[in-house]
Amino acid sequence: MDRTARLTLAVERQGGRCLWCGRLFGPLIPPTTDHLVPRLKGGPSIVANEAAACRRCNADRGHTGPVDWLAQSRRRHGWAPQATLLATLLNALDIELENVGGHRRARRYLSSQLRRCRSSH
Repeated sequence: MDRTARLTLAVERQGGRCLWCGRLFGPLIPPTTDHLVPRLKGGPSIVANEAAACRRCNADRGHTGPVDWLAQSRRRHGWAPQATLLATLLNALDIELENVGGHRRARRYLSSQLRRCRSSH
């Protein structure tokens, strides 16, 4: 599956909204691919590791972990991130990485994010 198809799938999965700020995608707010486990942390470019984010959120997040960015989005910016969807996406990514194997660095990073996600609820 090519990059455009993966982004389209992420947008549909998220109801056409940015995962972090909740804004609706459109001509003025185009979606971008945001890796849940950043590539810098070993995150692969696969459907399960990709979410749709607006350019502002993707650029502002940088390499911040998804759980930290979720908290910052709420606290600092007053946005309404899709927290339940994030938890669902992280769990699905965990299952996918377990099934395909490899990605040791990404799996360690994801494990810590899942623990933090569960303890924050």
